[in-house]
Amino acid sequence: MAMAAKLEIIQRETIRPSSRTPDNLKIHNLSLLDQVMPIMYTPLLLFYPAADGDLHQDRHEKVQRLKKSLPDTLKHFYPLAGRFRDNTSIDCNDQGAEFIEARIDCLLSEFFRNPDTQMLNWFLPATVESPEAATGRLLLVQATFFDCGGLAIGICISHKMADAATLSTFTKCWSAIAHSGSSNAVVTPPVFTGSSIFPPLDISIPPTPVGLMQKNCITNRFVFSASGISALRAKLASETALEPTRVEAVSGLLWKSAMTALRSRLGYSRPSVWCMLINMRPRFLPPLPENYSGNCVGHITPKTMNEDNCEIELEETFVRIRKEIEGFSENYVKKLRGEGSLQAIFGLLKEYGELAMSNDTDIYMCSSWCRFGLYDADFGWGRPAWVSFTCVKKTNTVTLMDARDGDGIEAWLTLSEEDMAFFEKNPEILEFAAVNPSVS
Repeated sequence: MAMAAKLEIIQRETIRPSSRTPDNLKIHNLSLLDQVMPIMYTPLLLFYPAADGDLHQDRHEKVQRLKKSLPDTLKHFYPLAGRFRDNTSIDCNDQGAEFIEARIDCLLSEFFRNPDTQMLNWFLPATVESPEAATGRLLLVQATFFDCGGLAIGICISHKMADAATLSTFTKCWSAIAHSGSSNAVVTPPVFTGSSIFPPLDISIPPTPVGLMQKNCITNRFVFSASGISALRAKLASETALEPTRVEAVSGLLWKSAMTALRSRLGYSRPSVWCMLINMRPRFLPPLPENYSGNCVGHITPKTMNEDNCEIELEETFVRIRKEIEGFSENYVKKLRGEGSLQAIFGLLKEYGELAMSNDTDIYMCSSWCRFGLYDADFGWGRPAWVSFTCVKKTNTVTLMDARDGDGIEAWLTLSEEDMAFFEKNPEILEFAAVNPSVS
């Protein structure tokens, strides 16, 4: 399908905030957690089916609604309309975000029937790994219309300014303004207090070594239905006497399967780390607000050393993940609000850097976007039929997203071609998940 379909850029436009950013907000200081983020975009794709009626009129109305509401959204998210000054601050100069209108000559139903994961990048306004994330526009949007009138909205926000929670806050704010059709819409505006909680450092911070993981790799989507996750959780509960969450259960299975795939290919086991990103907002005392915008993630690093060269069982990967999560608040989050915050952050970075550079340890980076309400993005024509991630060029990465029903999980895996081939045929995976099924 990707070879047959053609995408055409119809128009590029700069969208600026609806009102001038006040002088006292002209400089936005990054937090230390923003500073240490990799140079890349945080992407999101929202797909909407066509409405009944005149397709041309429907397309025009939707584009105008998106473009009219984005300036009012940028009024709240004013740093996204600026440009980086350096690695400590943003010049909130109202230069604006880029809005792209595009068209693709295929039907959304056809794409949903056989979703091409490589083709998803077509619907994004920039590549995830683009260096422009640190030097150019902080926000880019692309609205792509299908022949049937279906719509894909692709959003890219510089990771220096946004984690998944911030992306959710932005999308909810924008869609609420668009849905109401008024600049006076009741929205939950972002809270930019990161630099006061995690003050930035006026030093050069080495880039996070994501480049070390860029190899020949492939991305695929594994969909765990609600019933599949229930069965997986019940299996783990019966073996451990613990009640796993959806994310813990799926993570444990994916980590165990990744190690099995590697063992099958090499003939022996290697030390392995499941580096799982944790949203820290609700873990502080008192909790930070959900609309705290910027980066606010830490990570846990459950490990297996494989001293006996034995295959790890599923219940063991889950238990190790659970143990690390339980100790996260005590061992790390508390330190961030005290005098040892700087040492805690750099200690975490040092640990990750050493793991990423290790030649004898396999590190898997997992990020959960579950429970962020991304399916609530109604711009005025209903909830999205599908919310998706995209292909990335970093092997051994996993992104977990809610399925449309809110109970299932879509796992986006990027692995080596050999390991992916094993995953796609692994009976332990296929017992609970489907490989890139049609979007229903």
